[in-house]
Amino acid sequence: MPDAPAASHEEVLKRLRRIEGQVRGVARMVEDGRDCREVLQQLTAIRSAANQVSRLLARSYACRCLNDSQTSEDYAALMDELLDVLSQAA
Repeated sequence: MPDAPAASHEEVLKRLRRIEGQVRGVARMVEDGRDCREVLQQLTAIRSAANQVSRLLARSYACRCLNDSQTSEDYAALMDELLDVLSQAA
């Protein structure tokens, strides 16, 4: 099974703009006094969408940067950097 291509900037921006719209929608829900359960469901959807963007960016980083590493030391350093960033996000 071939690897999926790295995420494009346009794809990432499209997803981030969708998340931005979802956040504005949740703010309106809170302003309108909507049911907490509905607000929490939307926040869960936002968190899931943000996690998906994070995964796309991590994959893109791995595809572009790690493949360009010249030595195994470069590769190891880049992998450590990626893992550090991902662990901070968790």
